[in-house]
Amino acid sequence: MPMPELDPAVGARHVLALPADGGPDVLEILARSRFPRAAWEAADAARPVSPRGAVSSSGGRHAAGGAAASSTPRALRVSRHSRLIGPFGVGRGTAAELGLPAGVAYLLDVPVERGARPTPLGGDRLGLRRAFPEGLPVRDEERVLMWALDVARRLGGAVRVAERDGRPGALLAPEPAAAVDLTVWSDIWLDPDAAIAVMRRALPRAYLNLPSGRWYGPPPGTGERVVPGAEVLTGEQRSLLHAAADEFDRAAMAEPVPMTAFGALADLELDGMIALEVTGEEAPPPVVGLLPWAARGAVAYRVRWEPADLADAEQERPSPAHRVARGRAAPLVVAVARAVHAAVGGEITDAMDFAVNPADL
Repeated sequence: MPMPELDPAVGARHVLALPADGGPDVLEILARSRFPRAAWEAADAARPVSPRGAVSSSGGRHAAGGAAASSTPRALRVSRHSRLIGPFGVGRGTAAELGLPAGVAYLLDVPVERGARPTPLGGDRLGLRRAFPEGLPVRDEERVLMWALDVARRLGGAVRVAERDGRPGALLAPEPAAAVDLTVWSDIWLDPDAAIAVMRRALPRAYLNLPSGRWYGPPPGTGERVVPGAEVLTGEQRSLLHAAADEFDRAAMAEPVPMTAFGALADLELDGMIALEVTGEEAPPPVVGLLPWAARGAVAYRVRWEPADLADAEQERPSPAHRVARGRAAPLVVAVARAVHAAVGGEITDAMDFAVNPADL
């Protein structure tokens, strides 16, 4: 059955608008990536919503002119206080009126929870300062809204925030191309030499970003001259104290603490840098953490692009120069992620912590 059409008079709620292929199945997968217990509720749970047309006493929907009914929207519960209701169709007329992309839409049924006014300093890459000048969303509203923006970025959609105090709702349309970074999750740990060898398959000029480890001993006179705070020590006591410190250092150098994180870099000159950050994570994102092999943690191989101009990267609409550099860097991030995944297997997530099929890279 056809979807009911989204009523343009939805100003009291946030709206997540997606392309036509952003149906309920796709939405459910992305919801469980962030909210593992997300589940569709019975159709009656969505009846309080008023799309264009009326709800009959039997729960069916009839168009404004009394024409045939369309399917009843459902409610996707993502938390105790929040749910999404839909899908609704977004035709050309409604899309033009609300500034949304044509396709499907979902209403965000979330509590209104606002915090302090946003600071005028710094970037606003998501446009939240523009959309919420009186106070940024917090708690459940923030969590669900940020997830909706991530979904919009992943699928090429937009979020229209609710009207408030007579102010029209702002449209937030995050750029899909801005989600450059990728993370490979695995139960295999590569030591620095192995990791840099893998990275160099994609970027031959990559190098490890590690401290040199060189130490030339204590400054001359250490243990021989009195230093402030040690006046009460005798010469013999100072010698014994430094001997114990030397023994501790020798033991530490003989059996160093196992490395838990390290990084590698590749200089792209005007286009910034590609960074590979390797860390052990005790709490990976739900889409990974629910897998049996990652129940107690996983190794994260984060492949990140660091632009030359970080301030430009934090703008809602960055400069053409930034976009050009990003376009050149994105394939290199993909190449490194492919090489790492080929070496360690596991799962891949994007910048929003949504799963990525390796075959799609």
